[in-house]
Formats: sequence, C-alpha cells, structure tokens
Amino acid sequence: MRKRIIVANWKMNKTPKESLELVELLKEKVDTEEYDVVFCVPFVDLIPVASALEGTHIMLGAQNVHYEDFGPYTGEISAPMLKEIGCTHVIIGHSERRAHFNETDHTVNQKIFQTVNHDLTPIVCVGEDLEQRKNNIIIEQIRMQIKRALKNVSFEDVSKTMFAYEPLWAIGTGMSASPEQAQEVCHAIRQVLAEMYDHETANTIRILYGGSVTGKNCAELFAMKDIDGGLVGGSSLKEDFAKIVGCK
Repeated sequence: MRKRIIVANWKMNKTPKESLELVELLKEKVDTEEYDVVFCVPFVDLIPVASALEGTHIMLGAQNVHYEDFGPYTGEISAPMLKEIGCTHVIIGHSERRAHFNETDHTVNQKIFQTVNHDLTPIVCVGEDLEQRKNNIIIEQIRMQIKRALKNVSFEDVSKTMFAYEPLWAIGTGMSASPEQAQEVCHAIRQVLAEMYDHETANTIRILYGGSVTGKNCAELFAMKDIDGGLVGGSSLKEDFAKIVGCK
C-alpha cells in the first residue's frame, strides 16, 4: 500500500519572516503520521523553515537543485548543501522551470542521478501543454518525458523517485484536470515505469497530481487508483492546505 504524500510548492512566495508565519499557521493542522507532508520552499526560507519544523513529522524540500556537487555555477544550489540543512525532497523539472528557465529532459535526468546519490528524493514533474492535449498526444508526450528522464537510471535508483503529473494548462490557472483525466495519465506513467523496469517496481513508486489542487477537488482526485497525493501550489499558501492534507 503506497502512503499518500502531499507536497506544498510555495514557488517564489514568502520572505523568511513570512515563511515562519505560514509554518506556524499550518504545522499543527498538517503534522500527521497518517500521510507524508513536505514543504518545498524558496531557498532563502529553507533554514528558518527547517528549524520551525523540528519536532514535527513534516519534511522539508527544495524547488530545484544543480546537477553538480560544487563549481562555477553562480546562483545555483547543490544537493550536498540541501542535504546538510535537512532537506529530504527536491522538485525536478517543474513546468515553470521548463517554460521559463530552459529545463530539459536531459537536465532532469542529470538531476535525478544527483539527488538519489545524495539520498534526496526527486519529485520528477511531467505534463502536456494545452496544444498537445487538443491534438490528443498527451500520453506520447508523457511517455517521452519519462523515458528521457530515466535514461540509464537503475532499478535501485528509480525506486527512490516519485513522479508528479502536471498538465501545464492547469498550473496557476484555476483549471484542474478532471479526476478521470488525471487518473488516465497517472496510470500511463505507471505503465511506462512497468515497461522500463517491472510491475513490482512501478507499483511502489508514488505518483502525484499537480494542477490547481484545492480542498474542494482533492477527495475526488485522491480517490483515483494511481494518484498517491498532490503537488499543491497556490492552496499550499493558505489554510486550505490543511483541508487537502486531511482530505478523505
């Protein structure tokens, strides 16, 4: 049985002071052993949030990572840096990074190796844009992204990953895929994992849905067989996040 996981992606929101206020608002409401909960916060918020989460079950994650341990990469953050301050998870290949910062399937592949080598869990994002959905090439797009992202990734390492299906047309738009649409793609993700590895491995990997998840639509989404939780954007910045974590 795969344990549900709810990941808060704060994106580029909250100063260090504001981050502490949000953690204080949410942590008692979402601190649970029933589900896994991860706060993925901006880099400048990681250290204060790590301190604020001490003594809770809530885990800490970053929103990006570089694919080298160190070097002349101004403005970048490495996996060893994240690990040392207490991070357990890293979002990789988010649609906004692909769209605005030239993230590619190749760099996603490099970052998967980097994160698992440092005992960080990569949350690998895949998804189609509106044009691809209109042309009904959704599954082909998803399969291609996964195969490229997992190039030369071993059985052992893929078991340390999780995936998030993010339809680009639903990110920050208020639109959400229907539970049936989300399930269709999450099932396709599991199928391609089974083809690349085996069914046993595929059935252990958690797959999230991300795209305007709210306290109103989470129950229907999380009831789907292949959806193991949510990657939550806007709703993670307010009390509605507690409703999503406790969603039945």
